[in-house]
Amino acid sequence: ELMTGYTMLRNGGVGNGGQPWVLRWSSRIRLTWLSFILFIILVFFPLIAHYYLNTIDDADDAGKRIFGPRTGNELCEVKHVQDLCRIRESVSEELLQLEAKRQELNSEIAKLNLKIEACKKSIENAKQDLLQLKNVISQTEHSYKELMAQNQPKLSLPIRLLPDKDDATFPLPKSNRNCRLHNCFDYSRCPLTSGFPVYVYNSDDYPFGSSLDPLIKQAFEATVRTNVYVTENANIACVYIILVGEMQEPVMPKPTELEQQLHSLPYWRTDGHNHLIINLSRKSETQNFLYNISTGRAMVAQSTFYDAQYRPGFDIVVSPLVHAMSEPNFLEIPPQVPVKRKYLFSFQGEKIESLRSSLQEVRSFEEEIEGNAPADYDDRIITTLKAVQDSKLDFVLVEFTCKNQPKASLPTEWALCGERDDRLELLKLSTFALIITPGDTHLVISAGCTMRLFEALEVGAIPVVLGEQVQLPYNDVIRWNEAALIIPKPRITEVHFLLRSISDNDLLAMRRQGRFLWETYFSTSDNVFSTVLAIIRTRIQIPAAPIREEPAVEIPHRSGKAAGTDPNMADNGDLDLGPVETEPPYASPKYLRNFTLTAMDIYRNWNSAPGPFHLFPYTPFDPVLPSEAKFLGSGTGFRPIGGGAGGSGKEFQAALGGNVPREQFTVVMLTYEREEVLMNSLERLNGLPYLNKVVVVWNSPKLPSEDLLWPDIGVPIMVVRTEKNSLNNRFLPWDEIETEAILSIDDDAHLRHDEIMFGFRVWREARDRIVGFPGRYHAWDIPHQSWLYNSNYSCELSMVLTGAAFFHKYYAYLYSYVMPQAIRDMVDEYINCEDIAMNFLVSHLTRKPPIKVTSRWTFRCPGCPQALSHDDSHFHERHKCINFFVKVYGYMPLLYTQFRVDSVLFKTRLPHDKTKCFKFI
Repeated sequence: ELMTGYTMLRNGGVGNGGQPWVLRWSSRIRLTWLSFILFIILVFFPLIAHYYLNTIDDADDAGKRIFGPRTGNELCEVKHVQDLCRIRESVSEELLQLEAKRQELNSEIAKLNLKIEACKKSIENAKQDLLQLKNVISQTEHSYKELMAQNQPKLSLPIRLLPDKDDATFPLPKSNRNCRLHNCFDYSRCPLTSGFPVYVYNSDDYPFGSSLDPLIKQAFEATVRTNVYVTENANIACVYIILVGEMQEPVMPKPTELEQQLHSLPYWRTDGHNHLIINLSRKSETQNFLYNISTGRAMVAQSTFYDAQYRPGFDIVVSPLVHAMSEPNFLEIPPQVPVKRKYLFSFQGEKIESLRSSLQEVRSFEEEIEGNAPADYDDRIITTLKAVQDSKLDFVLVEFTCKNQPKASLPTEWALCGERDDRLELLKLSTFALIITPGDTHLVISAGCTMRLFEALEVGAIPVVLGEQVQLPYNDVIRWNEAALIIPKPRITEVHFLLRSISDNDLLAMRRQGRFLWETYFSTSDNVFSTVLAIIRTRIQIPAAPIREEPAVEIPHRSGKAAGTDPNMADNGDLDLGPVETEPPYASPKYLRNFTLTAMDIYRNWNSAPGPFHLFPYTPFDPVLPSEAKFLGSGTGFRPIGGGAGGSGKEFQAALGGNVPREQFTVVMLTYEREEVLMNSLERLNGLPYLNKVVVVWNSPKLPSEDLLWPDIGVPIMVVRTEKNSLNNRFLPWDEIETEAILSIDDDAHLRHDEIMFGFRVWREARDRIVGFPGRYHAWDIPHQSWLYNSNYSCELSMVLTGAAFFHKYYAYLYSYVMPQAIRDMVDEYINCEDIAMNFLVSHLTRKPPIKVTSRWTFRCPGCPQALSHDDSHFHERHKCINFFVKVYGYMPLLYTQFRVDSVLFKTRLPHDKTKCFKFI
């Protein structure tokens, strides 16, 4: 039955009429089971789970609880684990990246190793090429030396011959009047390399010494102590000097006594050869006590000579020693302008005795022209000059009778009238000063004439000497026609016309030359004594002693800092600066014409109207500059070493060009406690061609910082310590400067290399000028009647500031040792104006303006600390400096110029395949 029911149920309850009941029953059964199962799932399962979880949380091992509450530390540990997991993932990613990079670097290393191998091979090849080049250079240098040895053989100094103390006497000339250097001077005592040693007797050791004028003797002794030629070793002396005058009248020895005392001098050697007897005159009264004394072969230097006594080329006419123990005050000397003064000419004098009185014989000019000239023209001169004065065509002042007792004089000599101060006041008002020579033609010069000449030159009155037979002081080495008018007495009627016809420019030139002669050869005892020695030394053709240089005391400093490259320095336009110097710095040639210069250039050096050659080497200062040869002879015609072989651009760029040998220059940089600015300026000089060295003039008493690292610019940097803070230190002739060319530059000046190189090239073509960059000019202030310094833009200039300028080392000597001390004192007082002083000096010597290059107006570096020029008082001080310098020089030496120098092909259009000489904008 069960099977039947089951079967019936499976078959859906169909059959036998009971199918609907079966369906209803099965539906109820399934709903009941479904409800029961849901009840169990929803009720019993949560209760069982809750029971199970409570049982696990109640376990004794707290560490086995999973779902129960946890402490804070346990929660942190969980977070830490999570952080570590994140870190692990990050590190893994980075390791993967590093591994990728490592593989890339390994590949690059492999490539670089290949390049290294290739470079090693190239280096080996280059070493072989270099070795071959060295061999070629060595062979070329050897060939060059051989050629130089053939053309310019090296000469060793001759053996210095010293004669024995007992010189063998040689016969005197027939007459002392015939004494000349060739027959009365012993050249064996004066070798070319001797240095011209001079021995000076002490006059106090001899009886006549007590008769000497005390002032002259004191001044002479002071001069001797400081002279570079004086030696105490009489055995090696070339010349022996004895002072015999001026003597005081009451105690003057007799001529025979003086002659005996001279002949008894220890080194007189029977005839007095190589001796010089000096008789100086301080007053206008003439003393010629040597006239009746036998001086043998000794030379005589005095202010009065008769023709029978004077031996041309052997004896020396000296100027009077007016300022024996005092330096002349240049500020009291009248200015050289205005050119024309109140009186056209003046003369005051009285002739005590004449050869022939006009009352005894009166002759006409017609008779004189016919050949019957009178022995004395003085009467004609008096008549003519009085006529000119009476005509009143010009203001003239002539007086032939002294108001007071005239000074003592020789016969036929015009005696001086009045006191010296009164005569100077008259000469200050006179354009010309007449000097009438003695009527006795046998009196070739007198102390009275030399005194008149001295006073005229001192105050700027142009001397007019009536009498062509006169022998003016130092006449064999000074060209007097550049400073005075020497007119024969027969032309007295033409004198007025001649004086009026001279132009103002010529008058100023003569007055300036006269002022130079007075300052250089007449003004002090040092000048007079040094001039006398210089004349003798020049006559026997011995070079002058070298001028002293300023010893440089170096400040130790550390270098090694690699100099950077300033982008402004690298921008040189189209200019190739020339070959970079690969050889070490080399100095300019020294003493190139040391011996030939003495014989060849005597008159040019003595007589040049103030020019670059007038003070050296033949002035009383007697120096020979180490580099003067090329300065004096820059116009030589030979093909220069290092000069351009042609005119094309590439050849020009490969050498300096010009007409003088290849050379370098020295940078002199003045600084004061601006280390950062200084270091930047030095770095800008890195790689500058033709730079010999840099001399840093440390102008501060405080030394540089010990930890300061100086840049390495490829050339030596010499840091020089100065004794005091002075702007004059900029122009000291430091012995470390071994080149002729000096580039003076401020520590805050900002110049490009192409600008410096072009300035150097220009300077080589004008070595006697200042060649620089910033230009200035002077102007006359009409309302205040004074000079002004002006830095505004202008169409002309008269100065180039030495904060960025080239000049010759020659001028450093002149500025430091020759220029009036008053100018350097004012520079120290104001701490200003040293550049103006240098421009005054060079313009005064050359009578040429400076040369400006480049069109830029300012060169100061941006951002540099304040300089002295930014002070409000800067320009006021410079106004004062200019006016003071004009007083010292006596006139305004600055000259205007209206041009600026550019290169030959400046702004010239050239084909692209050509290289320009220079492109400068």
